[in-house]
Amino acid sequence: MRIRAIFSVLIRNFACMETKLFAKIIAQNLQLEQAAVENTLKLIEEGCTIPFIARYRKERTGGLDEVKIAAIADQNDRLTEIGKRKETVVKTITEQGKMTPELEKRIDQCWDATELEDIYLPYKPRRRTRAQIAREQGLEPLAQLIMLQRENDPERAARPFLVGDVSDVAAALHGAQDIIAETISEDERSRQQLRGTYRRTAIISSKVVKAKADTDEAAKYSDYFDWHEPLRRCSSHRLLAMRRGEADGILRLSIDPIDDDECIDRLQRQWVRSNNASGRLVGEAAEDAYKRLLKPSIETEFNNLSKEQADDEAIRVFAENLRQLLLGAPLGQKRVMGIDPGFRTGCKVVCLDAQGNLLHHEAIFPHPPVNKRMQATIHVQQMIEQYKTEAIAIGNGTASRETKAFIEDCVKGASVQIFVVSEDGASVYSASKVARDEFPDEDVTVRGAVSIGRRLMDPLAELVKIDPKSIGVGQYQHDVDQTKLKHQLDQTVESCVNQVGVNLNTASSHLLQYVSGLGPALAKNIVDYRREHGAFTSRSQLKKVPRLGPAAYQQCAGFLRIAGAKNPLDNSAVHPESYDIVERMAKDQGCTVSDLIAQKDLRARVDIKKYVTAEVGIPTLTDIMQELEKPGRDPREQLEEFEFDSRVQTVDDLEEGMILPGIVTNITNFGAFVDIGVHQDGLVHISQMANRRIAHPTDVVKLHQHIEVKVIEVDRRRNRISLTMKI
Repeated sequence: MRIRAIFSVLIRNFACMETKLFAKIIAQNLQLEQAAVENTLKLIEEGCTIPFIARYRKERTGGLDEVKIAAIADQNDRLTEIGKRKETVVKTITEQGKMTPELEKRIDQCWDATELEDIYLPYKPRRRTRAQIAREQGLEPLAQLIMLQRENDPERAARPFLVGDVSDVAAALHGAQDIIAETISEDERSRQQLRGTYRRTAIISSKVVKAKADTDEAAKYSDYFDWHEPLRRCSSHRLLAMRRGEADGILRLSIDPIDDDECIDRLQRQWVRSNNASGRLVGEAAEDAYKRLLKPSIETEFNNLSKEQADDEAIRVFAENLRQLLLGAPLGQKRVMGIDPGFRTGCKVVCLDAQGNLLHHEAIFPHPPVNKRMQATIHVQQMIEQYKTEAIAIGNGTASRETKAFIEDCVKGASVQIFVVSEDGASVYSASKVARDEFPDEDVTVRGAVSIGRRLMDPLAELVKIDPKSIGVGQYQHDVDQTKLKHQLDQTVESCVNQVGVNLNTASSHLLQYVSGLGPALAKNIVDYRREHGAFTSRSQLKKVPRLGPAAYQQCAGFLRIAGAKNPLDNSAVHPESYDIVERMAKDQGCTVSDLIAQKDLRARVDIKKYVTAEVGIPTLTDIMQELEKPGRDPREQLEEFEFDSRVQTVDDLEEGMILPGIVTNITNFGAFVDIGVHQDGLVHISQMANRRIAHPTDVVKLHQHIEVKVIEVDRRRNRISLTMKI
């Protein structure tokens, strides 16, 4: 037992040392306070989620927001991976019998992945190279002799090595040069020197594959048929576009330094130290090392690095778009009619109650070729009356504008709001397991219409059921690193869900699984418990849910809301661990918690400094007071109605100079795509967004914003519409 206890202490001490080391590195990289980073890492190790840490542990983190906490977590993961890689490197070199105290110290102190691989390169097991073959032929001593560059007659020095497969002096010298070339290519200084040249001068070039130049598939890549620019200035979207063209077999890409001869000259100046015959052989080997080994290796490295950077930027843009989409304005709990419009197959209509439950569905055919407009009008009016419809959501796909015009005729004089909502991803949802579980007896058309109706009521609650890549707000989302993309998007969804808060008694299991501390299993257990025991009346009832222990309760409770709960704090973002603080505040004011929430003058008399403790500081107390002011408030904006210009229905109706209303549907680094009601989004390039220089389109617009644009060009051949906001 004593040995086990000592072993546990050693493990804890080692983990503590590693945390301190990682905290120091991360703090330097992110320019944060080391103590705040160290405390954040400890909270993560304890199983706390990013939303929980950001909201409820501000004293320990110094008020770090979710972005900084996520960056700390990501860097911690990266350092952990480097640590595992170092173990492999040390083990491999040690097994070769080549480990030295100096080398081990270098590896121990190295926390840069590229530097670590440079250290490891000379010892890395590799395929049978030309240099390896030469070593097997016993030519390494000759290579070392030549590299000293003191031998004026290397041919004479090579004669003793003419044994076995080495038939003549030329073969011996070539073998020695192969060894020298590999030695040069594995040298850290040589690699860093070439990397520096690539960083400063590398050019990315794109050429069309001649056999594909005139194909329809190649037309969309025509901008890159003969393109080159400095790699450091190549934007994420251009690089990913060229990479996609390369993957499609349309383009050939290359990344080269601006001057190969200068790179060779620098390498030779580093390695050639004599003007004799041996020096000339080393110079030739240096040129060979550059062309055959170093350049391809560094080009691959920069190819991968530039792709990684482009991926990171594209993922960042996608995540920001997704955040704006998920935090879109909700209509709220109203009785909604959802319509998936169509011509030949008709419009699928569903009626939902205020909680989003399906009450009724049917198909109507108000448009050609069936054209049963009168019958459809009667049916719509009957449904509105029978199911007390308060708002109508119409999908923005085929026949959307025609259906909106038809519905407006149907409800003239009635107090029913009409909205057009994005139906991106509705078909994906309708065929998913989530949809089948929700509506096992309905077909995909009904499920899709339900999704459209629910999106109007609460975009967040409905969109979390759909793979973010199918929602239509990404930038080359299928071309980027899918593991990174999923990690970032899951993090974004979790952040949005916890920022808004979740109604414990109405949320689906799919929405609940994104709440801090929960997951698919606990979310299902909550729904099952709710189904069996009825609605939750207090947060403390969560402790009765199977397998929802103290740790999960701590993480999730503050983000779950119970409308109408006996304790009003259960419908707020005040965490249960702080209830006693609020109760003391109320007691000190001689009132109840409900009175404190309802009466501004009572709150104004509260001196929060009186409630500061070792664990609870001003940041938490300030958050509590803000929450008491508007408990359970929804941070999202109010929904606004929108109307397209009636003059345009298709691209053929567009004319240059037209000023039209539009809705921002997607934001990229190079501009924003805008729906102007012609079934083809137009592009407002970043240069056309303002009469000033802007760093990013999000400085000017946000997703689903209503804006006015002017048509500046219509390219009907490529189906492109160019717009400007400079009106």
